[in-house]
Amino acid sequence: MPRVLEFTPRTKELEKYRKISVTSATFSRHAQLVSELRATFPSAIIQLNSEGRQLSGVDLYEFLSDSDAAIVGLERISRELLDSLDKLKSISKFGVGLDNIDTGRCSELGIHLGWTGGVNRRSVSELSLAFLLGLSRNVFFSGYSLKSGTWNKNGGRTLSGRTVGIVGFGFIGEDLARLLQPFHCKLLVADIVDKSFVAPLYGGKQVSLEELLRGSDFVTLHVPLTELTRTIINSHTLSLMRSDAFLINTARGPLVNEEDLKNALKIGAGLAEGKGIAGAALDVFNMEPPEDAELLALPNLMVTPHIGGNAAEAVLAMGQSAIFGLSKIA
Repeated sequence: MPRVLEFTPRTKELEKYRKISVTSATFSRHAQLVSELRATFPSAIIQLNSEGRQLSGVDLYEFLSDSDAAIVGLERISRELLDSLDKLKSISKFGVGLDNIDTGRCSELGIHLGWTGGVNRRSVSELSLAFLLGLSRNVFFSGYSLKSGTWNKNGGRTLSGRTVGIVGFGFIGEDLARLLQPFHCKLLVADIVDKSFVAPLYGGKQVSLEELLRGSDFVTLHVPLTELTRTIINSHTLSLMRSDAFLINTARGPLVNEEDLKNALKIGAGLAEGKGIAGAALDVFNMEPPEDAELLALPNLMVTPHIGGNAAEAVLAMGQSAIFGLSKIA
């Protein structure tokens, strides 16, 4: 479990910041984090996104335009934006994924980047486990049926002893494997990094992505979003999965081609012909909030609004990590 960070930043570092802007609405509305930020940087002007605006484009530029430092969430910090922010000395990430920040340009411009990997791992891995249990025991779909007046006593199957394919065996993927130990699942692991010495510690085996897709009852995604992983789940990879298998994505929405997934789910729900999958659970989407009503309405799809890393303990830990990241400016 990630520990809560405790620190006393040096006064010399604090003087570097005249104004700190927080783009994340979640951080901005968290009383304890705001209090700790103000206490850590007492001489800085603190600008908060307390109205919960989704900042992008011109709005994001104007919010950050005269800032020396920023705490950002999922906002896109592009090369063009960085080039226009000539006062910015430091960016700290509230969260773990860096796919929304042009890290290369930060380095070129000498902008310090504060980031701590895996700080919310338990929060995400617990939601993934909840999806695994809910899909396995038919909790979600039978519950929806009951609310609409259908008494369907299909209790699914136990998770125990099933084959779980974990795509990406970093902080979260490994933590999920740890949580699965009491269920004695067969674990298949796919990763571009050699995990052949780590996977066996949890009774797992590293295999190719193709072998994992073909052999798993559940496929759960835990990779960062890069050019290599974008739409890693598509019509081809979905066709390799078993027709009774489930897909889980608690990582990043663009890992999945949503149109291809929708087609596979339609087939699995008996709404179309072909080879599909039994169902899916998504916490993340290509566009957030998602606007594809047809996808959301599918009876074999479970969804949550990107809450994977948002357990109260994880929010606090991510926020304290972000504050700590600002204090580490060189």
